[in-house]
Amino acid sequence: MRPNYLIIKNKLNKFKKKIKVDGDKSLSIRWVLLASQAIGISKASNLLKSEDVYSAINCLKKLGVNIKFIKNSCFIRGTGINGFNFKKNLILNAGNSGTVGRLILPLLIKSPYKIKIIGDESLSKRDFSRVTKPLSQIGVNFFPNKKKRLPISILGSEYLRPIYYYENKGSAQCKTCVMLASLNTPGQMEIFAHKSRDHTELMFKNLKIPIDIKKGKKIDHIKVSSPKFINNINFNIPGDISSASFFIVLTILSENSELVLKHINLNPSRTGIIKILNRMGAKIKTKNIKNYNGEKCGDIYVKSVKNLKSINCPSSLNTSAIDEFLIIFLVASKAKGISHFKNLSELNQKESPRLKLGSKILNMIGIKTELTKSSLKIYGNPGLNLNQKFEIKNYLKDHRIMALCTIAALTLGGEWKIYDPKSIETSFPSFLKILKKSFKAQIK
Repeated sequence: MRPNYLIIKNKLNKFKKKIKVDGDKSLSIRWVLLASQAIGISKASNLLKSEDVYSAINCLKKLGVNIKFIKNSCFIRGTGINGFNFKKNLILNAGNSGTVGRLILPLLIKSPYKIKIIGDESLSKRDFSRVTKPLSQIGVNFFPNKKKRLPISILGSEYLRPIYYYENKGSAQCKTCVMLASLNTPGQMEIFAHKSRDHTELMFKNLKIPIDIKKGKKIDHIKVSSPKFINNINFNIPGDISSASFFIVLTILSENSELVLKHINLNPSRTGIIKILNRMGAKIKTKNIKNYNGEKCGDIYVKSVKNLKSINCPSSLNTSAIDEFLIIFLVASKAKGISHFKNLSELNQKESPRLKLGSKILNMIGIKTELTKSSLKIYGNPGLNLNQKFEIKNYLKDHRIMALCTIAALTLGGEWKIYDPKSIETSFPSFLKILKKSFKAQIK
């Protein structure tokens, strides 16, 4: 039996590589959910085969949706809007995925039976009132009423009404929840949303679901109406920039190295990490840009750099880099000067309290930080080079914490023992395989 940890003792040697990363998780989950509501058979190639995506698939199978994998493609025979077929006393397990847990709910708002939603230890600690509140206003019933965390049960209604919804957290999940609820709600749903990822809007447009978007400087006004039906959806899922971010930073912090990442999703609502790191002196370029199904895709070129500078990170870039801040913090630890990141309380609504744990890990490797509930100051050390032993555990199996520590070990040195390496399989199952095969990383 393999031990539940990995050991890293050696930094990487210089490299010059071209790689691909796994399919985009946000697109993969949204495709699975919308394909279940479509008419006919939908096909996706390069669908992310992670635990989070399988959680979505397993939930839909329990709801009567036929889903098959043939080689590298996934086929879903949609049941149509509100076409699920299931028995009473159904329990759906969202696993570790907040996206699945929150976005399966709006597809169930006409359910004639109670359906119980459960999740793992980490997901059961996260706030669900942010989606149950607007769904309750639409006319959906939850049990226990006003409970903020899983497990919760949902009971649909035939008497649903559209609402005016004000999304003030910059959460794509909250916005998407109400947009998906509009599929089953008569009339027109109006959403006033702070800037966040717009994958759902682009998918709705591509599927010709009635949607009107007026983009403001800080807030978007979105109107959505229920379509009569949704056509089948074929999609070649581009690579996930959140997964690519670990290799971007691996290259920046390694010596005399270059990397090309092929066919990555470069949606402007997701590329905050590139803007932030380039402001810090990184050398990152995007090339071969194409538009595919409304999404901007292309290749990312990265070179290592010797001199990094600190940043007073604009809060306007937060939502477009929200999943990448942990690895950005690692770059700040090697930058000259004091970096300041603010208005990041949303980080603590993720798989773990990431702002707090990110600061703790930097302190562990000798970096001074100043932490508040929503901000972090990082006192960079350009000469940082580690030779101590480090042990990483008790981080709620957060896949991004695990990947952060792996990249730190391969670029900063030291001897690392990282527990729960399988946590990465929730979002990026080929992470360690790519490191070992393409970069010859010595990981045991």
